Amino acid sequence: MASYRELLKGVKSRIREVDVRQLDTSRNGSAKPVVIDVREQDEVEQGIIPGAIHIPRGYLESRVEQYVPDYDTPVVAYCAGGNRSAFAAETLQQMGYKDVTSLKGGFGAWKDAGLKFVVPRDLTPAQQKRYSRHVLIPEVGKEGQLKLLDSKVLIIGAGGLGSPAAYYLAAAGVGTIGILDSDVVDESNLQRQILHNSKRIGQPKVDSAKQTLEDLNPDVKVIPYQTRLTRDNIIEIFKDYDLIVDGSDNFPTRYL
Repeated sequence: MASYRELLKGVKSRIREVDVRQLDTSRNGSAKPVVIDVREQDEVEQGIIPGAIHIPRGYLESRVEQYVPDYDTPVVAYCAGGNRSAFAAETLQQMGYKDVTSLKGGFGAWKDAGLKFVVPRDLTPAQQKRYSRHVLIPEVGKEGQLKLLDSKVLIIGAGGLGSPAAYYLAAAGVGTIGILDSDVVDESNLQRQILHNSKRIGQPKVDSAKQTLEDLNPDVKVIPYQTRLTRDNIIEIFKDYDLIVDGSDNFPTRYL
């Protein structure tokens, strides 16, 4: 039975390696490789090569095709010291990737050479617990959740359409939600407009919505606009948002 050292020696004889200077040069060239960090999460929290994709070694086979669907794409794998990434490179070759290399010396060599790295932003412990089901989904993960927290969505209308949209966006962790509505809460609203309740009858809908959403998720910043959308204010209001949700109940507003 082969020892670890013997296995590693055999793997390194079957793959190609690049040094940190070669990788740094290729990242700034015309045929930029996809750089994959195969370390564990606690290692990545200490720093990562800018632009690298984090796929822990144990998930490489099941996730890499989501990020690198073209088997002709140049790929460079790296770990802490260059050993795990050597095994990862051989696995990628076996999967059919045609241009795979392993970073010699790994992230340690990259840091020692004084090359740029970034310490990735992370979810707080409370956020990790709150969004744990999102993070488990490969298509979302921690990176996707952080993007949600950074995103800005404006919802036009806090009524029957806008209420559930706002509620679920806030629960999902969309970081900034604008609510635009000029109306006040009426008792007839309560059987369908889930942002409001009996104690808020007569209160502006945007204020009621803000209270409900921020109580639901303290990560969310809610910006109320108690006004109607018009030709005069539409550009000024829309300019700060990534996405607009149309929950309006009239055609003049919808077709502005």
